[in-house]
Amino acid sequence: MNKNIVSLAVAATLGLSAFAVSAEDMYRGAWYTRLGGSFMHTDSDLDADNGKGFFISVGKELSPSWDIQARLGYNKADEDTGIAGFGGDYKSTQLGLDALYMFSRDSFRPFLLAGLGATRNDLDYSAPAGFDVRDSAHTSWMANLGAGFQYLFTDKFGVQVDLRHQWSRAKAKIENTTTGQTVSDSGSIGNTLLSLGGMFRFGAPEPVVAEAAPEPAPVAAVEPAPEPAPEPMPAAPKCDPKMETITIEAEKLFGFDKANISAEGKSALDDVAGKINAHPSVQLVLVTGHTDRIGSAAYNQKLSERRANMVKEYLISKGIPESRLQAIGKGETEPVVDCKGIKGKQLIECLQPNRRVVITGEGQVTSSGCN
Repeated sequence: MNKNIVSLAVAATLGLSAFAVSAEDMYRGAWYTRLGGSFMHTDSDLDADNGKGFFISVGKELSPSWDIQARLGYNKADEDTGIAGFGGDYKSTQLGLDALYMFSRDSFRPFLLAGLGATRNDLDYSAPAGFDVRDSAHTSWMANLGAGFQYLFTDKFGVQVDLRHQWSRAKAKIENTTTGQTVSDSGSIGNTLLSLGGMFRFGAPEPVVAEAAPEPAPVAAVEPAPEPAPEPMPAAPKCDPKMETITIEAEKLFGFDKANISAEGKSALDDVAGKINAHPSVQLVLVTGHTDRIGSAAYNQKLSERRANMVKEYLISKGIPESRLQAIGKGETEPVVDCKGIKGKQLIECLQPNRRVVITGEGQVTSSGCN
């Protein structure tokens, strides 16, 4: 019956994944802790009732498709041998490491899990007069296989439900204290656990709110007094004080879904700093962060602001006065490619041009001409 339960859970999770968003997800690389309770359906060889217990675990989002969780659990069930005079409890303590394959990074996140670890099975049974239960505690390997889902109510809190089948080994020895004869039994057992716990997420990048762009002060136009000229003067050559627009791919600066500038990104920004210093007439340099549409609009807006501010701070560290720099984020609102009908990892690659930082400059021409 335990195998049927696990098969049903796996099939249900695969079915749910068909309705989950597998590409337009939010991967944050967060850590999280889980606390909760569990229900255990014990192996028939243990002669024990179904038991209850609790667990605590620590997890990490390793990639858009994988999580890892370390789990410590404890379950206890009453003896059910059906033999008069027997009593006591079956106790199971488990310590394991599970790998979770995530079908989605949306709020609803179905997954499959597999893991290894160790467990201590203790058949703490008492026997009728004339018999003694010995060597009933045994520590052995443990293997897990199961399925479940996470659901995030907020970026900081959610729940995880999973159904897993655990394999391990147990043993016990019953001795007739009158004759000295003993009967020993050991072997593999399989328990099925249904667990429900709260998730508390931490360690994801915190948003940095960009300051609002100041409104430029209006400049009043002054009309010069007309002067008679004997001959028309040739028109002065037009001067364009604008610095060239520089667009840098976000992956070159930060990496996917990151806001810390990489070594390659610092090299690119060193070139940008040189160009800004070469244009002293450029009075305002605008740093604009853009993202793709993967994830929520609110998260993408904050990510674009964090990236723009990181670029601004780096340029300041290279000698550009802060008064010449302004950082804003536009999130996913100004895409350059659409990528309709594409999903999965191909969508991330297709949307790469949308993940960018654009640097532009504007200035005024001085009376001495162009700089």
